[in-house]
Amino acid sequence: MAPVRATVQAVPLVATAIVMLDSATDFFPDAPLVGVITPVRLAVLAGLVATVVTAPRLATFRTRLDLAIALLLLGAIATTYVGGHPDAPLRALLTALATFYLLVGVRRSQPESWRAVALLALVCVAAAATSAFAQVTNEVPTGFCRTGLFTDVDCDSGGAGSMIRATGTFANPNLLAAFLVLLTPIALLTAVTVAERTARVAVVTVGLLAYGAVLTTFSRAGCVAAAAGLLVLGGAYWLAPRLGRWGMRTLTTVGLAGLAAVTVALWVVSRAGDALGVRGQAWKAAVDLAVDHPLGVGLGRAGDAVSAAVPGGRTFVHAHNMWLNWLAEAGVAGLLGILLVTVIAVASAVRAAREKSVAGVVGLAALTGFFLAATVDHPANLDRIAMLFWLVLGLVMAEVPGGRRESGTPARATGRSGRRARHH
Repeated sequence: MAPVRATVQAVPLVATAIVMLDSATDFFPDAPLVGVITPVRLAVLAGLVATVVTAPRLATFRTRLDLAIALLLLGAIATTYVGGHPDAPLRALLTALATFYLLVGVRRSQPESWRAVALLALVCVAAAATSAFAQVTNEVPTGFCRTGLFTDVDCDSGGAGSMIRATGTFANPNLLAAFLVLLTPIALLTAVTVAERTARVAVVTVGLLAYGAVLTTFSRAGCVAAAAGLLVLGGAYWLAPRLGRWGMRTLTTVGLAGLAAVTVALWVVSRAGDALGVRGQAWKAAVDLAVDHPLGVGLGRAGDAVSAAVPGGRTFVHAHNMWLNWLAEAGVAGLLGILLVTVIAVASAVRAAREKSVAGVVGLAALTGFFLAATVDHPANLDRIAMLFWLVLGLVMAEVPGGRRESGTPARATGRSGRRARHH
């Protein structure tokens, strides 16, 4: 039975690899194999079934995000069926949520699987980053150009001073930047899995290449988010274990308040000048849409609704803010759900980092950068980024207890990705 069990345990890891590789490269076809079952959905379903077979306990999948996810899903279902909208975006959301529980199950049932996730992340960021540098060094037209540091220009009329903005394996530079901001800290986790110095140098080199690729996108939000993620990565690794519980709670509160303050400040700046003025129009339109449509305008419909509401004929793909986009698409329930996801995920990552979980440290860095970028953009509007976002959330939430035992003592998540090794 041992070979059979080993084979079944490999299925969730293969499914995780398929999700991550598809998020990085769009490797697998989007066309369904049968009905609505695409190759990626089939892999996720097989991975979940295999995890249930090997670890048939509710505690394996229970997390502190369950209620927030239920609220988010309630808002999505309500706006889809009450509003009579197409259900394809709802299926995409369900697939992303299934990915979340897949990774939670993998981490809890196979404690050392964080090493595999880190290695896969390293492969994925290497693929995206090298593709980005290839576009720049070989002057491959991407349709996006800038002059100076952050001034957009038309590639045909930009002149000799215009520079190509790399898109890598994505459709536009901002998506590439968001992908790298979210996954590069996880890729650096590979350095913990190897003891040999030259192997660690190789891992760090790929990490530096990935952060360098963020610069090739010339994305303002991406560059700031990458810098913030690096600062948090260093601070969480060296500072968090030295702070007490109240110190970490204070730090978490200050961080979340800072995120809210950045959102408000960007709103004010966007309405005062031209640099972010378009985003300000999108944000105002999203709020107005929520007032007129309490249940939301429907998943995936914020871009069209905002475009219709903003004068000037400009086309929007989304509301340029993850939380306001959920408000516009799924109403108050959607906004409350994603706010709870944000707060609980950050608090859980901080807790895991304080307890010296290396996965908690890199997860906190990844989420900090991604949430910061999401204040002026909504990269998770793309299914590939959404899948990766929920996968990273799964990595973080598997690090903390999902509930309490009957005795009232906190339940310990199985297989917490190890304490930092001591080197003599």
